[in-house]
Amino acid sequence: MQKVLIAMSGGVDSAVSAHLIKAAGYDACGATLTMFDRCDKRFLAEPTSDIEDAKKVADLIGIEHFSYDYSQFFSDSVLENFISSYLDGKTPNPCIVCNKHIKFGKLLDSALLLGFSHIATGHYANIEQNESGRFLLKKGKDQKKDQSYVLWSLSQHQLSHTLFPLGSLTKEEVKKIASDIGFISSHKKESQDICFIPDGDYASFICRYTGKNFDSGNYIDKSGNILGKHLGAVKYTTGQRKGLGIALGQPMYVCEKDMKANTVTLGIERDLYSSSLDASDINFIPFDTLNSPIRVEAKIRYSQSTAKATLEQTSDSTFHLEFDSPQRAVTSGQSVVLYDEDYVIGGGIIK
Repeated sequence: MQKVLIAMSGGVDSAVSAHLIKAAGYDACGATLTMFDRCDKRFLAEPTSDIEDAKKVADLIGIEHFSYDYSQFFSDSVLENFISSYLDGKTPNPCIVCNKHIKFGKLLDSALLLGFSHIATGHYANIEQNESGRFLLKKGKDQKKDQSYVLWSLSQHQLSHTLFPLGSLTKEEVKKIASDIGFISSHKKESQDICFIPDGDYASFICRYTGKNFDSGNYIDKSGNILGKHLGAVKYTTGQRKGLGIALGQPMYVCEKDMKANTVTLGIERDLYSSSLDASDINFIPFDTLNSPIRVEAKIRYSQSTAKATLEQTSDSTFHLEFDSPQRAVTSGQSVVLYDEDYVIGGGIIK
């Protein structure tokens, strides 16, 4: 009997995943990860009952439950990356880094060392194996909840040892399963924010965490003319219109940031559009290397629809994407994820 370690956050999705894994006949155990100290005032996160809630679910379905303190590793691999990227003028997605290095990295490594064959999570996505033995990543059935975007960096090794029990279910079906069984998490409110920044104020978090204060600087136009003063370049992101604190007679948007010069370039709506992008730290899933350009559908942020484009690999770690029509607010540090209908081709970090 194969052994599966289920990542249990204390929420409804991972609870139902654990139930489905157990019901499928696997030798199942649950594991809850502590990523940071919620009593540390730098995080502004209220203490939670995640470990206790996950353990109650594990007891109810009759599996063992473990808890692991990954806070130092989370700080080194996720927080430091997030902060350094922001200070470099980029807008990173820490959930993607966390998935790569912690949930499907450190946790998977630990599971394999303990004799488990797979880990399972509550992500809404699917994994298939093709005729040649290659593992493929596919969108979840519930298009509104599909989480394939945040999984683009997974390797063949990681995909081959991962199960996504919720991939063929909708969120409503998951909620019904949880309610029918009587899971304590069935009515638990879902977090919509980054776990360590519940208020969504990234700049304030960086100030608290690093102890740094950021100086005001100049808003400039695309010609370098000074338009006014901003509150520190770190506090703004590409495409932002609200909260600029400046009136210029027409709607203005953040187009660029120069962290060294501490300037924020403003422009009008049309200045936000780009016809192409380059990405680094790339990963392909159906193949290792792209030998010639192909047509893809590309997503430049989690909440955005896909756009048709032509993909060309430009080095071992980079690719170039040329869009059929210009895209709004292509943002350095965000992930661009590539699709062929429901299948994930891969992705990269926008340069």
